Amino acid sequence: MTPFESTASWFVYGILSIDSQTAFGQAMHFFVMDVLKIFFLLVLIIYLMGLLRAFVSTERVRSVVVGKPLWLGRSMAIGLGSVTPFCSCSSVPLFIGFVEARIPLSITFAFLIASPMINEVAVVLLISLLGWEVAFWYVLAGLVVAYIGSVVIGWFKPERWVEAYVWDIKMRQAQEQQALANGWRARHGFAWSEVKVIVKRIWHWVFIGIGVGAAFHGYVPQVWVTETLADASNWWSVPAAVLLGVPLYSNATGVIPVIEAMLGKGVPLGTSLALMMSIAALSLPELLILRKVIRWPALLLFVAVLVVAFILVGYGFNYFYAKL
Repeated sequence: MTPFESTASWFVYGILSIDSQTAFGQAMHFFVMDVLKIFFLLVLIIYLMGLLRAFVSTERVRSVVVGKPLWLGRSMAIGLGSVTPFCSCSSVPLFIGFVEARIPLSITFAFLIASPMINEVAVVLLISLLGWEVAFWYVLAGLVVAYIGSVVIGWFKPERWVEAYVWDIKMRQAQEQQALANGWRARHGFAWSEVKVIVKRIWHWVFIGIGVGAAFHGYVPQVWVTETLADASNWWSVPAAVLLGVPLYSNATGVIPVIEAMLGKGVPLGTSLALMMSIAALSLPELLILRKVIRWPALLLFVAVLVVAFILVGYGFNYFYAKL
């Protein structure tokens, strides 16, 4: 149990005395746990990124990144995402940090797609519950989706859709230069100002997004999802799985036991994995928070690319496993 889980349990079940077996209790526990986790990550990562920029100028960071081939940058971002066990909302602070560091958005989106879907804990659980073949093909599909998805998003030049407060280059360059010249106190002040600017802009969206996810987590019964998707003959089961996964907020590790239960009830493998990908990488709370960082065109592009990718992955798994 993580410190966030234990603190949430102490507060919700101990201090508030809410029954842990009720839907309300589970929703409240989920809400408190994720609020603590996401704000901790948000403050920590933005501060560290700001501190890095106060020691190493943005132009220097950008020159290193821009000097590398995009395929290498994407591959490195996907590799980083694959070893960081973040849920989709927890990946947003690092996404913001990448944007702040002027890393190209096509590379940044590669991380944002890969991080929630693929991590070592999820892979181990997939192997133990579903076998190494399913784990291998799931990871391969996740890597392909992250790479190709980031390439497609990059075609549309998404940098133009970053909110101005995140990417206000002229103002921040002047602050960076002052911090670089004036020692530790100035650098700390610059990093902390970055935290205050961004947290002030998005804190209420974090609460709203996690609240929506917590409500679905506590009140949407697993059996309803399973019964809706169980009929393999329905062509719409894969798109329905992807759409159902958006509000059902969790991480890849947490959703694997649900997928195992669905497979036991006869839900096709491709449909189940499409749901898993959607839950892990395309959550409604994540989208609500991202909207305060990127504008509607970039957000809709991100959603469209992943929805199409997950549907294709679902149909592909269903087709090939039906032939076995």
